[in-house]
Amino acid sequence: MNIETTTTATKTDVKNHHGGKFLSFFLKQEEYGIEILKVQEIIKILPITRVPRTPEFVKGVINLRGKIIPVSDLRSKFNMEEREETSETCIIVVQTGGLEIGVIVDKVSEVLDISDSEIEDVPSFGTDVSTDYLLGIGNTNGRVRLLLDIDKILTAKDVVQLQDIATAGEPVNA
Repeated sequence: MNIETTTTATKTDVKNHHGGKFLSFFLKQEEYGIEILKVQEIIKILPITRVPRTPEFVKGVINLRGKIIPVSDLRSKFNMEEREETSETCIIVVQTGGLEIGVIVDKVSEVLDISDSEIEDVPSFGTDVSTDYLLGIGNTNGRVRLLLDIDKILTAKDVVQLQDIATAGEPVNA
């Protein structure tokens, strides 16, 4: 078996797997996308209760219809400067690592159907730069969108911390 052929086939299979519907949103002027199947709902900013001794990107927890949801700020996670909330700032509730997590974004744009042929491979930025959190680069209607793998943005350690935060905030049954 030719190893080079196997590697190419696997890369193509992975790329083809990622075409589909994506929710697009903005952080600063950059547009991103998350697979729509990972999105549970989009909500306006709710009061966030800060939880002490959590990573900086964890903003706290919200009470969403009686369920405690940990909330993280993607700007902070991506080492971007903070921004004042606007009427467009919202929380996208996603399912990752068996947990519902809210992620704060500047603005939600639209749901896009991006075909396999419109998704480019992520270019290499050298060995010091990890791009594992990117599914690919969506190039549709003359616009470039970074397609995120939400399961890889939050590391296993992050998910465990967020799960602990959510569990600590769960109402106690009397």
